[in-house]
Amino acid sequence: MKRMSMLLCLGVLFSLSHAQLSEPEEDGAEEPVELFTTPKTKMAAATSDFGYNLFRQLATRDPPASFLLSPITISAALTQLSMGASPEAEKQLYRVLRYHSLQDSQLHDTLRDLLSSIRAPGKGLSAASRVYLERKMRLKLEYLNAVEKQYGVRPKALMGGARDQKEINDWVKQQTGTKVDHFLTSSLPRNPGVVPVGAAYFKGQWVTRFSNSGKMENFQVDGAPATQVPTMQQDRYPVRLGFDTDLGCTVAQVAMQGGLSMVFFLPDDVTKNMTLIEESLTAEFVQDLYNTLHSVQVDLTLPVFKLEYSSDVLPLLSDMGLSEWLAQTDLEKITTQAAKVSSVHQKAIMETGPEGSLSAGSAPASDGQLLPLSFNVNRPFIFLVRDDPSGALLLIGKVLNPRDLA
Repeated sequence: MKRMSMLLCLGVLFSLSHAQLSEPEEDGAEEPVELFTTPKTKMAAATSDFGYNLFRQLATRDPPASFLLSPITISAALTQLSMGASPEAEKQLYRVLRYHSLQDSQLHDTLRDLLSSIRAPGKGLSAASRVYLERKMRLKLEYLNAVEKQYGVRPKALMGGARDQKEINDWVKQQTGTKVDHFLTSSLPRNPGVVPVGAAYFKGQWVTRFSNSGKMENFQVDGAPATQVPTMQQDRYPVRLGFDTDLGCTVAQVAMQGGLSMVFFLPDDVTKNMTLIEESLTAEFVQDLYNTLHSVQVDLTLPVFKLEYSSDVLPLLSDMGLSEWLAQTDLEKITTQAAKVSSVHQKAIMETGPEGSLSAGSAPASDGQLLPLSFNVNRPFIFLVRDDPSGALLLIGKVLNPRDLA
């Protein structure tokens, strides 16, 4: 009943907009709209779809787990690796990375420009991607030089032993401004072969700040007692809001500085089962969703985010269609010897606080809003951080209990 009332409220608030959106074409046929029209936005859509697929695989493997991923850092590392692959191996990698339909003759330039734009000052993202290779494979200098010239980072030869763990950890720490520490928590195997790595640290700021922060509130957990988490709260906060009755969730887009947004998918019920939402996520779906959300002001309550997650995503890549390639990598431009990928490590850390550049009172009132609305992220949810100009997915997370990722 409560959810139906909220739907009716939003329907009253935006009946005119809904009527305009629902108005049929004069000829009765709906014109197809191309959502991604430039090489950069098409590349962003491809890296995002790879990320959504990776997210789904992890959710399927471990349904009751909370996790955080920065898929674009893995895309970047695997793309660097693809530069050393045979044509057939490259084709297999491109299919999983979702590059196969891009038809972009300047693919590496496009990705380099996208990566540069999402790391621009003001966005709050520090990212690091690199390929590490066992020295004994007699690495070809041409490959090392080509990757360094294209992406500004040179694949690194591994010396063997505990030194490799320190080498990788020190590099990731340096690239992320000391924010991602202890990237590897254990030593690599004696013969590590090929080790792509990706790491990200994100500390974004909101466009509109929160006036209240730090208050402990209940976060409902499916099948367990509620847990107390620090929150930030602000009345009359500007968001873009929508309800999806098919997915049984409320969607809110909260603007961040640097042209970013955090998007929350909040199920109507306290549940671990978010399969419908997980299965719906694609670059096209999210872009369509952006086009249907309504600007409103809400009484907004969010957890204070400080999340951290690390994993070896190699098994997920195998499930995504790379099992044949992993058995026979065929990295002919890197080495004449057999090469095996032993792991694909990723680690993501994100923090948000109440800081913002505007006060809630300075935001213009939403046209036509008649009744107050509230949005309280006090139960399991899915979220993503997205670069709005390009559409690139920077981070994606599933939070069943915020303390799982502390």
